[in-house]
Amino acid sequence: MERYYKRKIDSELESWATSKKRKPLLLRGARQVGKTSAVKHLGEKFKHFVLVDFNERQDVHYLFDGSYSPQEICRILSVLLGTPIEAGETLLFFDEIQSCPAAINRLRYFYEKFPELHLIAAGSLLEFALETLPSYGVGRIRSIFMYPFSFEEYLWATGNEALSLMIDASSPDKPLPMPLHEQALRLLRVFLVIGGMPAVVANYCEDGNMIECQNILSELVLSFRDDFAKYRKKVPSTRIDATFRSIAEQGLGKFVYNRVDTDASTIQIKTAVETLILAGLVYPVTHSSANGIPLGAEINEKYRRMIMLDTGLLQRILNLEISSILSSDDMQVVNRGAIAETFIGTELIKSASCFSPYPLYCWHREKSGSNAEVDYVVQLGNRIFPIEVKSGSKGSMQSMRLFLEAKGIPKGIRTSLENFSAYDDIIVYPLYAIKNIFTL
Repeated sequence: MERYYKRKIDSELESWATSKKRKPLLLRGARQVGKTSAVKHLGEKFKHFVLVDFNERQDVHYLFDGSYSPQEICRILSVLLGTPIEAGETLLFFDEIQSCPAAINRLRYFYEKFPELHLIAAGSLLEFALETLPSYGVGRIRSIFMYPFSFEEYLWATGNEALSLMIDASSPDKPLPMPLHEQALRLLRVFLVIGGMPAVVANYCEDGNMIECQNILSELVLSFRDDFAKYRKKVPSTRIDATFRSIAEQGLGKFVYNRVDTDASTIQIKTAVETLILAGLVYPVTHSSANGIPLGAEINEKYRRMIMLDTGLLQRILNLEISSILSSDDMQVVNRGAIAETFIGTELIKSASCFSPYPLYCWHREKSGSNAEVDYVVQLGNRIFPIEVKSGSKGSMQSMRLFLEAKGIPKGIRTSLENFSAYDDIIVYPLYAIKNIFTL
């Protein structure tokens, strides 16, 4: 039996399972981020666990045509699968549910007519099915979003929970002791290279073979590319593939559509980008004027950066020299291919609430001979903070200071390989602890 590595989503799933006001759960996220493993792990806490894979069990699709009640569906499935489906005793899991859109539509009836049953649904291409089902069960189904391993989860997996707790307790007023800071940086460099895809993390934890981790990342990239043909019939897979690679290659700054290596029009490239976003493989970072909250009130979608969902996949697509990343103390080396910016963006998403997607914002000012850009802008409570991922000295914060002055904001956040600290109007968080800003 494969070893299960603890995930933050586990506590949310357990809370859902013990709640008396429980709705059918839709577990959402990109392929291969660990959704099925997390549900199977939760299933160990039940007397019975029933998995229905709609890809494999085409023979049960007819049960969801509207002729059967939820109770009748469960009775028939129980006989077909040879396992009792009993309210309070069984966790019923509909996997690859996008293969049976009728089953997605029927989920709300389980809430209305069989609410005492524990039911979870998930799927690798679920978002594309939901896009065509705008009224599949709003208010009657709860969604939870799942992502690759965060750095904190990676620390748990590698037996560094004590270090994780020390990082949690640290702040600009209480820096991490330097030996522990150095240890955290060593672990971070490995994580930046292997990323957080569960198959890669598990392999690294089992034997530490970096070459095999690279092989698994290559396989994952190929599997994602193979899926492009399944996304949307009107979007050629070759166009999606060219856009996917261009997003990785363009790195920092505004994503430029005409730099994609294809003869497709801008409109077609935009469609490919939105398709990759819907698949969860790419996250947009949208310009916000940041004159007040919410940040999403003043956005300009014509200025967007794009980041990949995982640093391991990013470095593999770019074929970076990983030995220099693993050994260097130079932030510019560590940040090749915009790995550090990608890491910070994905960590912000993973550290936020799992009940809705966390939007990423940046700030950009274009003036003749005086461009300025802040990597990320976040809302913490009723306050706005700019975040810059930096490699230079303390004095190289021109964009940050322009932003602070223009918006009348008292503090900015700098993140790098430095330990926690503070100076002037800047508070410093090491890359590995960017999640700590949510306690500000």
